[in-house]
Amino acid sequence: MSAHTEVQQLGELLGLPDPAGLSHLSLSEELVHGLSISALDRLAQEVAPGDKAFPEMIVSRATLKRRRRDKRPLSAYESEKLARTAGVWRMALDVYHDEDHARRFLHQPHPLLEGRTPLALAVESSVGAEAVEHILGRLKYGSAA
Repeated sequence: MSAHTEVQQLGELLGLPDPAGLSHLSLSEELVHGLSISALDRLAQEVAPGDKAFPEMIVSRATLKRRRRDKRPLSAYESEKLARTAGVWRMALDVYHDEDHARRFLHQPHPLLEGRTPLALAVESSVGAEAVEHILGRLKYGSAA
């Protein structure tokens, strides 16, 4: 899978306009300007359907309520967290080929992450997301994970 295709898949997951024409640069610009609240809602439905706590992993409840009321986008920082989470979700789907299995992987504590959930670690930092992606890569290519 090419990197460009991965960026386009992220655009689709986040509901960005014209995901087919999305590049790394244009995705970066979208993140800097702030993704819409609908992007958060969309990913929440994919990664954690019915889990009202998932959006609060990205943005605090009070801030989210205020942003919804004022129809304002996520901050650049929150948008980066959301895109990072979407990337890990995309990779989990690529490994498991099944949404339920991908969700189970992301939501269950993992021994290689010192008992933390892959989802929490991926949301927390880019280094955490890389650790999760490393495990997913090992699973995809047959190494013990």
